[in-house]
Amino acid sequence: MGRADLAGTAHLQLVSGVVQLHPEDVMVEAMLSGWRAQQVARGLRECTIVPRERLVRRFLAFTADYPWQWGPAHVDEWTQSLTGEKHLAPSTIRGYQTDLRLFSEYLCDGRYGWAVACEREFGPGAHPVPICHEWNTITHLNDYEGDPEARPFTRQELQAFLDYADEQVDRAVAARRKGVLAAYRDATLFKVVYAWGLFSWARLLPWRFSYSRLCSSEAVK
Repeated sequence: MGRADLAGTAHLQLVSGVVQLHPEDVMVEAMLSGWRAQQVARGLRECTIVPRERLVRRFLAFTADYPWQWGPAHVDEWTQSLTGEKHLAPSTIRGYQTDLRLFSEYLCDGRYGWAVACEREFGPGAHPVPICHEWNTITHLNDYEGDPEARPFTRQELQAFLDYADEQVDRAVAARRKGVLAAYRDATLFKVVYAWGLFSWARLLPWRFSYSRLCSSEAVK
Protein backbone atom coordinates (compact mmCIF):
# COMPACT_ATOMS: atom_id res chain seq x y z
CA MET A 1 0.00 0.00 0.00
CA GLY A 2 1.53 3.31 -1.03
CA ARG A 3 1.60 6.48 0.97
CA ALA A 4 -1.34 7.90 -0.97
CA ASP A 5 -3.41 4.88 0.03
CA LEU A 6 -2.86 5.05 3.77
CA ALA A 7 -6.03 4.54 5.75
CA GLY A 8 -7.30 7.94 6.79
CA THR A 9 -5.81 10.03 3.99
CA ALA A 10 -7.77 13.11 3.00
CA HIS A 11 -8.46 12.08 -0.58
CA LEU A 12 -10.15 8.88 0.64
CA GLN A 13 -12.51 10.82 2.89
CA LEU A 14 -13.38 13.84 0.73
CA VAL A 15 -15.66 13.76 -2.32
CA SER A 16 -14.09 15.63 -5.23
CA GLY A 17 -16.04 17.66 -7.78
CA VAL A 18 -18.94 18.44 -5.42
CA VAL A 19 -19.73 21.92 -4.12
CA GLN A 20 -20.61 21.59 -0.44
CA LEU A 21 -23.19 23.81 1.22
CA HIS A 22 -21.16 23.85 4.46
CA PRO A 23 -17.60 22.94 3.45
CA GLU A 24 -16.14 23.61 6.93
CA ASP A 25 -18.47 21.10 8.60
CA VAL A 26 -17.86 18.57 5.83
CA MET A 27 -14.10 18.92 6.29
CA VAL A 28 -14.35 18.38 10.05
CA GLU A 29 -16.46 15.24 9.62
CA ALA A 30 -14.03 13.96 7.00
CA MET A 31 -11.11 14.53 9.41
CA LEU A 32 -12.83 12.62 12.18
CA SER A 33 -13.81 9.84 9.78
CA GLY A 34 -10.24 9.64 8.54
CA TRP A 35 -8.85 9.54 12.07
CA ARG A 36 -11.22 6.71 12.88
CA ALA A 37 -10.04 4.80 9.78
CA GLN A 38 -6.41 5.38 10.75
CA GLN A 39 -7.01 4.06 14.27
CA VAL A 40 -8.92 1.03 13.02
CA ALA A 41 -6.03 0.26 10.67
CA ARG A 42 -3.72 0.35 13.70
CA GLY A 43 -5.86 -2.27 15.45
CA LEU A 44 -7.49 0.01 18.01
CA ARG A 45 -10.92 -0.93 19.32
CA GLU A 46 -14.17 0.99 19.52
CA CYS A 47 -13.81 1.41 23.28
CA THR A 48 -10.72 3.53 22.56
CA ILE A 49 -11.81 5.26 19.36
CA VAL A 50 -15.25 6.45 20.46
CA PRO A 51 -14.14 8.32 23.62
CA ARG A 52 -11.34 9.99 21.65
CA GLU A 53 -13.73 11.24 19.00
CA ARG A 54 -16.14 12.43 21.67
CA LEU A 55 -13.33 14.40 23.31
CA VAL A 56 -12.35 16.09 20.05
CA ARG A 57 -15.96 17.11 19.46
CA ARG A 58 -16.07 18.62 22.93
CA PHE A 59 -12.90 20.56 22.17
CA LEU A 60 -14.46 21.76 18.91
CA ALA A 61 -17.50 23.01 20.80
CA PHE A 62 -15.31 24.71 23.41
CA THR A 63 -13.15 26.58 20.91
CA ALA A 64 -15.94 27.34 18.42
CA ASP A 65 -13.20 27.15 15.77
CA TYR A 66 -12.21 24.58 13.17
CA PRO A 67 -9.11 22.37 13.47
CA TRP A 68 -7.23 24.40 10.83
CA GLN A 69 -7.84 27.47 13.02
CA TRP A 70 -6.65 25.92 16.28
CA GLY A 71 -3.53 27.11 18.04
CA PRO A 72 -1.70 26.41 21.32
CA ALA A 73 -3.71 29.20 23.00
CA HIS A 74 -6.87 27.15 22.56
CA VAL A 75 -5.29 24.33 24.55
CA ASP A 76 -4.25 26.78 27.27
CA GLU A 77 -7.80 28.10 27.62
CA TRP A 78 -9.29 24.62 27.56
CA THR A 79 -6.86 23.34 30.21
CA GLN A 80 -7.65 26.31 32.44
CA SER A 81 -11.35 25.51 32.08
CA LEU A 82 -10.82 21.86 32.99
CA THR A 83 -8.74 22.85 36.01
CA GLY A 84 -10.50 25.94 37.32
CA GLU A 85 -14.13 25.24 36.43
CA LYS A 86 -14.48 21.47 36.26
CA HIS A 87 -11.75 20.75 38.87
CA LEU A 88 -10.56 17.62 37.08
CA ALA A 89 -7.57 15.67 38.33
CA PRO A 90 -4.22 16.31 36.60
CA SER A 91 -4.12 12.70 35.40
CA THR A 92 -7.54 13.11 33.74
CA ILE A 93 -6.55 16.36 32.04
CA ARG A 94 -3.29 14.82 30.84
CA GLY A 95 -5.26 11.95 29.29
CA TYR A 96 -7.49 14.43 27.47
CA GLN A 97 -4.45 16.35 26.24
CA THR A 98 -2.87 13.13 25.00
CA ASP A 99 -5.93 12.26 22.91
CA LEU A 100 -6.06 15.78 21.52
CA ARG A 101 -2.36 15.63 20.69
CA LEU A 102 -2.91 12.40 18.75
CA PHE A 103 -5.64 14.01 16.66
CA SER A 104 -3.49 17.09 16.02
CA GLU A 105 -0.50 14.98 15.02
CA TYR A 106 -2.68 12.99 12.65
CA LEU A 107 -3.91 16.15 10.92
CA CYS A 108 -0.38 17.59 10.69
CA ASP A 109 1.17 14.40 9.33
CA GLY A 110 1.96 15.12 5.69
CA ARG A 111 1.29 11.53 4.69
CA TYR A 112 -2.45 12.05 5.20
CA GLY A 113 -2.74 15.24 3.16
CA TRP A 114 -5.00 17.30 5.40
CA ALA A 115 -2.88 20.45 5.22
CA VAL A 116 -3.02 20.39 1.42
CA ALA A 117 -6.76 19.69 1.44
CA CYS A 118 -7.46 22.59 3.80
CA GLU A 119 -5.42 25.10 1.82
CA ARG A 120 -7.07 23.98 -1.39
CA GLU A 121 -10.50 24.45 0.16
CA PHE A 122 -10.02 27.48 2.40
CA GLY A 123 -7.00 29.30 1.00
CA PRO A 124 -3.26 29.62 1.69
CA GLY A 125 -2.29 29.41 5.35
CA ALA A 126 -5.50 27.64 6.38
CA HIS A 127 -4.07 24.36 7.59
CA PRO A 128 -3.72 22.47 10.89
CA VAL A 129 -0.69 23.18 13.10
CA PRO A 130 0.60 21.37 16.21
CA ILE A 131 -1.25 22.64 19.26
CA CYS A 132 -0.02 20.41 22.10
CA HIS A 133 3.53 21.00 23.28
CA GLU A 134 5.56 20.27 26.40
CA TRP A 135 5.09 23.83 27.61
CA ASN A 136 1.27 23.83 27.46
CA THR A 137 0.43 20.28 28.56
CA ILE A 138 0.65 18.49 31.90
CA THR A 139 3.63 16.20 32.37
CA HIS A 140 3.62 13.04 34.44
CA LEU A 141 5.74 13.91 37.49
CA ASN A 142 4.30 11.78 40.31
CA ASP A 143 3.64 8.06 40.57
CA TYR A 144 0.20 8.74 42.05
CA GLU A 145 -1.91 11.80 41.22
CA GLY A 146 -5.32 10.84 42.58
CA ASP A 147 -7.01 11.65 45.87
CA PRO A 148 -4.36 11.47 48.65
CA GLU A 149 -6.89 9.78 50.94
CA ALA A 150 -7.38 6.95 48.45
CA ARG A 151 -3.80 6.36 47.37
CA PRO A 152 -2.22 2.90 47.76
CA PHE A 153 0.23 2.24 50.59
CA THR A 154 3.94 2.60 50.01
CA ARG A 155 6.04 -0.49 50.79
CA GLN A 156 7.05 0.98 54.13
CA GLU A 157 3.46 1.86 55.05
CA LEU A 158 2.20 -1.57 54.04
CA GLN A 159 4.87 -3.29 56.10
CA ALA A 160 4.02 -1.15 59.14
CA PHE A 161 0.33 -1.92 58.68
CA LEU A 162 0.86 -5.69 58.47
CA ASP A 163 3.30 -5.61 61.41
CA TYR A 164 0.64 -3.86 63.48
CA ALA A 165 -1.92 -6.54 62.58
CA ASP A 166 0.55 -9.27 63.65
CA GLU A 167 1.20 -7.45 66.92
CA GLN A 168 -2.49 -7.61 67.75
CA VAL A 169 -2.28 -11.39 67.65
CA ASP A 170 0.74 -11.39 69.99
CA ARG A 171 -1.02 -8.99 72.37
CA ALA A 172 -4.14 -11.13 72.49
CA VAL A 173 -2.11 -14.25 73.20
CA ALA A 174 -0.02 -12.54 75.89
CA ALA A 175 -3.13 -11.12 77.59
CA ARG A 176 -4.84 -14.52 77.55
CA ARG A 177 -8.05 -12.90 76.42
CA LYS A 178 -10.68 -13.55 73.78
CA GLY A 179 -10.08 -12.40 70.25
CA VAL A 180 -6.94 -14.34 69.39
CA LEU A 181 -8.60 -16.14 66.49
CA ALA A 182 -10.24 -12.94 65.24
CA ALA A 183 -6.92 -11.06 65.34
CA TYR A 184 -5.16 -13.92 63.55
CA ARG A 185 -7.95 -14.04 60.95
CA ASP A 186 -7.65 -10.31 60.29
CA ALA A 187 -3.86 -10.40 60.02
CA THR A 188 -4.04 -13.31 57.58
CA LEU A 189 -6.78 -11.77 55.46
CA PHE A 190 -4.92 -8.48 55.18
CA LYS A 191 -1.91 -10.33 53.77
CA VAL A 192 -4.06 -12.33 51.36
CA VAL A 193 -5.86 -9.21 50.17
CA TYR A 194 -2.65 -7.32 49.39
CA ALA A 195 -0.77 -10.31 48.03
CA TRP A 196 -3.45 -11.22 45.50
CA GLY A 197 -4.74 -7.74 44.69
CA LEU A 198 -8.16 -8.17 46.23
CA PHE A 199 -8.47 -4.52 47.19
CA SER A 200 -12.03 -4.18 45.89
CA TRP A 201 -13.04 -7.09 48.10
CA ALA A 202 -11.26 -5.58 51.09
CA ARG A 203 -13.34 -2.41 50.75
CA LEU A 204 -16.50 -4.46 51.22
CA LEU A 205 -15.35 -6.07 54.46
CA PRO A 206 -17.20 -4.90 57.59
CA TRP A 207 -14.03 -3.83 59.37
CA ARG A 208 -11.91 -0.92 58.20
CA PHE A 209 -8.68 0.49 59.53
CA SER A 210 -7.28 4.01 59.35
CA TYR A 211 -3.58 3.88 58.60
CA SER A 212 -2.98 7.34 60.03
CA ARG A 213 -4.55 6.25 63.35
CA LEU A 214 -2.51 3.07 63.46
CA CYS A 215 0.76 4.82 62.68
CA SER A 216 0.15 7.37 65.44
CA SER A 217 -0.31 4.67 68.08
CA GLU A 218 2.50 3.54 70.30
CA ALA A 219 2.11 -0.01 69.03
CA VAL A 220 3.70 0.90 65.68
CA LYS A 221 6.53 2.68 67.42
